Amino acid sequence: MEILSFKPGHDGTIAFIEDFKLKFSLEAEKDSFLRYASISPSLVLNSMSYVNEIPNVLAIGGWWKGCNDMIDTSLESGYFGFNETGILTRKISFLGKEVELFSSTHERSHLLCAYGMSPFDQGEPCYALVWEGKIGSFYEIDKNIKITKCGEVLDGPGNKYAFLFSIADPTLLTNRPNDGNAGKLMALASFSDRSPLTKDEQKLINFIFNRKMTSSSTEKADIRWSPYVNIGVESQAFKNLAGKFSDALFDKFYSFAKARLNKKLPLLISGGCGLNCEWNTKWKESGLFSDIFIPPCTNDTGSAVGTAIDAQLYYTGKAKISWNVYAGEDFIDDLVCLDKFEMFSLEYQQVAELLKQNKVIAWVNGKYEIGPRALGNRSILASPFDAKMRDRLNQIKQREGYRPIAPICIEEYVSEYFEWNESSPYMLYFQRLKTDKLKAITHIDNSARLQSVNERDNPEIYRLLVEFKKLTGFGVVCNTSLNFNRRGFINRMSDLVKFCLTRNIDAFVVNKMLYLPKS
Repeated sequence: MEILSFKPGHDGTIAFIEDFKLKFSLEAEKDSFLRYASISPSLVLNSMSYVNEIPNVLAIGGWWKGCNDMIDTSLESGYFGFNETGILTRKISFLGKEVELFSSTHERSHLLCAYGMSPFDQGEPCYALVWEGKIGSFYEIDKNIKITKCGEVLDGPGNKYAFLFSIADPTLLTNRPNDGNAGKLMALASFSDRSPLTKDEQKLINFIFNRKMTSSSTEKADIRWSPYVNIGVESQAFKNLAGKFSDALFDKFYSFAKARLNKKLPLLISGGCGLNCEWNTKWKESGLFSDIFIPPCTNDTGSAVGTAIDAQLYYTGKAKISWNVYAGEDFIDDLVCLDKFEMFSLEYQQVAELLKQNKVIAWVNGKYEIGPRALGNRSILASPFDAKMRDRLNQIKQREGYRPIAPICIEEYVSEYFEWNESSPYMLYFQRLKTDKLKAITHIDNSARLQSVNERDNPEIYRLLVEFKKLTGFGVVCNTSLNFNRRGFINRMSDLVKFCLTRNIDAFVVNKMLYLPKS
């Protein structure tokens, strides 16, 4: 069975499942388009080049009527709904062939994405947590994949979390949740002193928790009484609040889980809040669940995959797929003239030597990663030892100096450098450092957002790390995403050359070729 699936709205994505395998998941923001972009005609055409025949099923994820005036509720299931009543089907004619048109809710797309991509066998009962912009609920999925809501803990946790940032930022008039604010707040929370809540802090936290996060109710005029309005996001008072607010939001969900989820089942986590590494680590260490799984596309970039899995379940009874995180689009070589660079066949030892010399390398290999985290195929790599390298990388990325830089590490050496005894392939957890040598990837609270890598999953980056370890004794380097500010991953040669020439990149690698600037 072939299923072509579309996620409308922000984080637009087109995914294709063939015979229970994810063939691709193409995201509208990738190839240097605006972050959180919606599906475009070019993305549709690109996706068609990877499909060899008319699919059996066209799947459309439900979305929020009013956020997108193009939504036709006769075709789309809408945003909310976790059980089978959230499914719509009918037959349509598509390019002269009768195909099935399937739609299920956005809520189900999160649940089925995490369930279908998880390593747990179909039929193994589990809990699920969906926490994102509008949804904040726990569920139980039984052996027959019947979904029961255990309860809503908090409406709109993702929007509430991002709103705190906009309160303090004097450049923002209202909440803009899809502007990277949640990630910035996660970084700022690490600077918090985590002291007991003050009356002003508690009052603001209570207000945000109890307020509906709609466009008409999140204006700063509603909270003129708070001393945190326009205080500045880098003020220590706001950094303190950021950590306490983060703890308060997590504790609200933790208290519910501790009281109500007592079967010691595995937990699936989906939704944009699943990108919060601090919370993910807390869930892992909570002892409430037998295991934890978070897909690398836990935010809305995984919704098209989730809707496709839902359609597969509906038509075949099977809810599991095989998949690879490198299921994006191939790199586009659209530039013949590279007269400013010398080209060499890739020698891993040579690139490792450049990194040792504090050179910054743009690294491109194969297809891009699904989800928002660069995992070694669209990355900027650098030496991890000097804190000045973190500052340089943030300048290259044109982002705030308080943002941390993540490490990528050989899997078998993770426990040598970090307080972590297992893999972390998708950069979704925080780990504490066991060494003071890796200053560029150590955040203010001695944490890092680690990606581990092995020879099976990414042999190219693994070989580079092995060579770097031979030279330095450490099998770990800095890894941050290769992209222009507020754009998706770079995915074509013309953009890569422009980026390297304008951002002080020392060299770049594309699919086994090393490019060095001519002197």
